[in-house]
Amino acid sequence: MMCEEKLEVFENGFRDEKFHVEIRAYGKDARRLLLAIIRELYIPDYGEEYVYPFECAKEFWRIYMEGRDVVGGDFRPSPIKFLNQSVKNRLAKALDDIDAPADVKENIGLEGAEIHKFKKGLLAIGKNFILDERGYLFVFNKPSVRDLILKYMGMLNGA
Repeated sequence: MMCEEKLEVFENGFRDEKFHVEIRAYGKDARRLLLAIIRELYIPDYGEEYVYPFECAKEFWRIYMEGRDVVGGDFRPSPIKFLNQSVKNRLAKALDDIDAPADVKENIGLEGAEIHKFKKGLLAIGKNFILDERGYLFVFNKPSVRDLILKYMGMLNGA
């Protein structure tokens, strides 16, 4: 669905040609996080009161959420010191358990990713993906998108 001249929203993500950003989410429902990112991208154009692309996307996804519900956080890295086989196995299992197309999974390079440990599990951060052991996979086209996703990770269910 087109929500803005250059913003296309689809079931598991969005593509925005104005900002040259494409994000797709697989696994558990991450649409609230995607809404937060859309809102942040368009606040400079629309202002705080009514961000049309945000409103359009939440209507398409049938999610009740107000702008005040968008809460960002600070990503506090906690890199693991030693990448052992147990950590590799946990991340590989998390990736296997996520319902994503085979070609998407094949392009996830866990070997070169930054691995962080948190109270709720492991997080693998690559150049074009973020894998959360809790069942979330984000695939994106620009490395700078990582920071936006990490900023809103607290909005995911069970965070």
